[in-house]
Amino acid sequence: MLKLLKLEYYKNLNYRPFKVFTILYFAILVALLFIGLIDFDLFGGTVNLKEQGIYNFPEIWNFTTWIVALLKIFLGLIIVFSISQEFSNRMFKQNTIDGLSRTEFISSKLLTISVFTVVSTVIVFGITLFLGYQYSDTTESAKVFKEIFFIGNYFIKLFTFFCFLMFLSVLLRKSVFVFLALFVFWIGESILSAVEVFTKVRGLQGEQRNQILQNDFFVTHLLPLESMSSLIPNPMMRLNMAKMMGMKYEFHYPVESLVACLFWCAIFIFGSYWILRKRDW
Repeated sequence: MLKLLKLEYYKNLNYRPFKVFTILYFAILVALLFIGLIDFDLFGGTVNLKEQGIYNFPEIWNFTTWIVALLKIFLGLIIVFSISQEFSNRMFKQNTIDGLSRTEFISSKLLTISVFTVVSTVIVFGITLFLGYQYSDTTESAKVFKEIFFIGNYFIKLFTFFCFLMFLSVLLRKSVFVFLALFVFWIGESILSAVEVFTKVRGLQGEQRNQILQNDFFVTHLLPLESMSSLIPNPMMRLNMAKMMGMKYEFHYPVESLVACLFWCAIFIFGSYWILRKRDW
């Protein structure tokens, strides 16, 4: 394991985009977690997210993980550039000539993905606890750790997303094609999801329609990007202003999405290995 980590470190040490995006990602991640301390001008008034309750336990776990998960594409750039350069610079072929097996290659990339995911998760966990204890209205143990499962969901979400990018990188080899494929895949899932929702709620109105949207099972939620998204729901309805407007937040733990993410992880890892074995590089 240490051998593979050292190999990855030396490969990326002099690769400028890798270092730039790594520093940029973690700098923005930390800054974004403190966004609640800034006043925003909205519709002629001032809004402070801290006063809206984003740092209150247990809601803070939902808010912080959802907000920083929006940055996953920055870390995704690092993963894609790291893998794509292996093929564009013929490093993969040279490594195999030097004795690196396909299994070791995939393992080295998974180790890189795991390190980034763990470091990101630990930072989010630590800063969330700090901000919660500093600004939450309550610090009772029961509430502090009530929704800590969002940290685990955040880890699974990031790891699955990076495995997906690894698979696309091995399949397409060029970073521009990878991000184009990701965009097309996202559009495709969005269309399928919209079609399924429209089919289920067609002809329904009011409360009956809302019940279907909140409680019914949607097959498209098991697709890769949808299942990742379902792990951490949008927490904006948990803001104090949303509660004053009568909006209700309902969350049922998405077991199906969690299982789907683990399934897709296995598919992406095995698929990457299979492509490496079958192609003549």
